[in-house]
Amino acid sequence: MAKQDLHLTRNIGIMAHIDAGKTTTSERILFYTGLTHKIGEVHEGAATMDWMAQEQERGITITSAATTTKWKWNDNTFKINLIDTPGHVDFTAEVERSLRVLDGAVATYCAVGGVEPQSETVWRQADKYNVPRIGYVNKMDRSGADFFEVVRQMKDVLGANPCPIVVPIGAEENFKGLVDLIKMKAIYWHDESMGADYSEEEIPAELIDECNEWRGKMLESVAEFDDTLMEKFFDDPSTITQEEVINALRKATVQMAIVPMLCGSSFKNKGVQTLLDYVCAFLPSPLDTEAVVGTNPDTGEEEDRKPSEDEATSALAFKIATDPYVGRLTFFRVYSGKIDAGSYIYNSRSGKKERVSRLFQMHSNKQNPVEVIGAGDIGAGVGFKDIRTGDTLCDENKPIVLESMDFPDPVIAIAVEPKTQKDMDKLTNGLIKLAEEDPTFTVKTDEQSGQTVIAGMGELHLDIIIDRLKREFKVECNQGRPQVSYKEAITKTVNLREVYKKQSGGRGKFADIIVNIGPADEGFEGTLQFIDEVKGGNIPKEFIPAVQKGFLSAMKNGVLAGFPLDTLKVTLTDGSFHPVDSDQLSFEICAIQAYKNACAKAGPALLEPIMSLEVVTPEESMGDVIGDLNKRRGQVEGMESSRTGARIVKAKVPMSELFGYVTSLRTITSGRATSSMTFSHYEKVSSSIAKTVLEEVKGRVDLV
Repeated sequence: MAKQDLHLTRNIGIMAHIDAGKTTTSERILFYTGLTHKIGEVHEGAATMDWMAQEQERGITITSAATTTKWKWNDNTFKINLIDTPGHVDFTAEVERSLRVLDGAVATYCAVGGVEPQSETVWRQADKYNVPRIGYVNKMDRSGADFFEVVRQMKDVLGANPCPIVVPIGAEENFKGLVDLIKMKAIYWHDESMGADYSEEEIPAELIDECNEWRGKMLESVAEFDDTLMEKFFDDPSTITQEEVINALRKATVQMAIVPMLCGSSFKNKGVQTLLDYVCAFLPSPLDTEAVVGTNPDTGEEEDRKPSEDEATSALAFKIATDPYVGRLTFFRVYSGKIDAGSYIYNSRSGKKERVSRLFQMHSNKQNPVEVIGAGDIGAGVGFKDIRTGDTLCDENKPIVLESMDFPDPVIAIAVEPKTQKDMDKLTNGLIKLAEEDPTFTVKTDEQSGQTVIAGMGELHLDIIIDRLKREFKVECNQGRPQVSYKEAITKTVNLREVYKKQSGGRGKFADIIVNIGPADEGFEGTLQFIDEVKGGNIPKEFIPAVQKGFLSAMKNGVLAGFPLDTLKVTLTDGSFHPVDSDQLSFEICAIQAYKNACAKAGPALLEPIMSLEVVTPEESMGDVIGDLNKRRGQVEGMESSRTGARIVKAKVPMSELFGYVTSLRTITSGRATSSMTFSHYEKVSSSIAKTVLEEVKGRVDLV
């Protein structure tokens, strides 16, 4: 039974650019699968999956909501764990962690906008975690909708291999339904039944030729994946059965060789049932992955776990959320074995056993209690004391560490303080909880000013955090001006001898090191590239890690203005020690001093975050938009025309010049342009700007 069940489980996510209709599509899925009896609309602030107050007000998705539903296809009932992810770049971590635990995804596009900047970002994230996808072109009812143009863009922009398996019947306001190229039947939806009723009919005469052409292309694409099908395709294509096409398409999709393309209009209730059928048909079940690979923390060897309840337990915690009723919820995907309510599970990061007091299957922000969550399933648990995003939960006797997720560093920071001093504890408590939930949000105390500084992925991200502090933790905040998260680097290599001596009443302290300090080698991945070249035991082996630790901790503060250094190369060439006075702490302090003295001589430079900006603007505002970007030290990298006649400007612009950009862009273009930005890289700042930044940092009075 369990085996059969897994075979009928789909862990899927809906991923797309902002406003392609992810949440609307999720709402329709809940309605047609019988989970909700009324369709929740995003624009009315009533969407089930957008349950946070901020999401309902702004009409955007901020956290990934998870839900479990069922769908009947081909006489089988499939269990679908669905995650609706955000499209906004400020919440990229939500998409990243969801994709890490999903087996398949529905890549959604707007039939007018096509492949947009954030579509590219999520596509690359899905490539990184090898997530098979099917494509869904939504909003076919909008003017300018063009299904086959979006298919072309996926080929050209994303380098994907899209394979249309439907042909739309009509477009824009005449979009009536679609032709299923696998069944070769036309499907019409009936408006009066909210799209719940639909009928299969013969293909309209005027579409027969086009449908035959696209069916031929589809069969040609999939014939490569099935030898029997290949023979039939060349001998007599009319003998190919529906089942053979579905099997070949499934095989190609799971191998990520093909992306089956569907279309519809979720808002007008057309196309969602077909999408659900083909989610069940083509996207992988947990059994399609032979095994999940991890590392044994004791031996460092690779081990794998098969998706079966008989294997040792392994699960990955991919999200932590604070719920007002049940407390801290940890979402996890179980890869092997099972987790029982009331049992203990081992966390391989902390090395501690944790008791799972209760387990839930999620439905957006409501929980249905369950006794057990088995292999291949996604659920949530309560009761964990010490857990972080990306932790592996496993069997204590068979520990394993699964690959976690990497999150980008924050690029923007603001100082916050509570409006009344008595709220200080509430603020601290709220910030700690929010930082646990969101790995791209960090909190630290500025050592010089004693202020609390919060950092995130963009202005919207920090806006939402401050809003959540007010609503969920009842703390009103004063906030400072946004600050850019700069970094530092050194440009030259310096040789230095550092001696640390301290004589006090009893034992003294002594350490002596000779080091070369410079920029890390190209291609080095990591933070500190540390090379030990000490010969003949001039520094005893047990003191070497202390030197390394000293440099590593010192890198958190650069010499120019205390911004962190990303990478550094340190070669320890020689040194000496005192048999009585030397200890690990002496060598650690000596390394910290060496770092400060060497970096000051090694050509320290300031680095600033550069953003990739994409602006879609009407032709007539093009000159103003480019003029404005030049003023902001932007480098325009390309201009293209979109098919609706607008122009697309791509540029790299320093983050420090982009505060309030959305508002000023609206002013320049009378509200007709839109923009989206993603973090690109760090770049060296010119000396005049560096001087201004450093003066500001040294004389900074933040809270305005």
